[in-house]
Amino acid sequence: MQNKLYRIASFLSIVLIPFFLDAQVATSIWSAEEQRELYGYCQKPGLMQQFNVSAETADKIGNIQYWASIQKMKIEANTNDTFATASEVDAAALKKLSSLSLSSSLLKELANQLKLGEYSKGCALTTLFVNHAYDTLTKEQFVLAYKKKFRKPIMDQLVVNGRQADMLIEAEAWKQKESLIISAIPENDFNRIRKTVIMNNELERKYKQVDLTDQQKNNAILFFSKNLL
Repeated sequence: MQNKLYRIASFLSIVLIPFFLDAQVATSIWSAEEQRELYGYCQKPGLMQQFNVSAETADKIGNIQYWASIQKMKIEANTNDTFATASEVDAAALKKLSSLSLSSSLLKELANQLKLGEYSKGCALTTLFVNHAYDTLTKEQFVLAYKKKFRKPIMDQLVVNGRQADMLIEAEAWKQKESLIISAIPENDFNRIRKTVIMNNELERKYKQVDLTDQQKNNAILFFSKNLL
């Protein structure tokens, strides 16, 4: 399931970013605890998928990165009695990572992330995309208008039946209204990311109910991003 969500998140980041607004803010504002949570949403499944590491090993990597975040924050606050510079923290963290018997390619990637401070980046699963052109439409209005204009093209291009097309339109309408609600949460509030993750996971559940292949699902996401009311 985690690998499937990672593949979907990767696809979303490629096809949807050019079409929508309201991306989440940079990760530097998050606390160490929030960065660890963000790691669990994005980097953990990514490492498991790309480098074939176990969930247990991925958690250990996340704990080491969390420790490094704490140490660097203490350095910035001038309260670190062990390390004087971020480089010293990175060296110590890399030593801890090396003890996990990771592949050389993964160690190189993690070392680079430590150096750049990018080990708690967001991803499509945590990023909110809002189409403000739909702000004034109710969910029911969106469904009626979209069915009238695009129901047949959805059936033809995605090779689905009428019931599946209707379910996809209902899911898209739900997503659009949920996105609008979440967009009211300030960008510097981590709850915006948490609710976005919940929304995207629920959208995945709705797609699963439509009984699509992965290719049909990807085509549906692309269709809705390109075909606007």
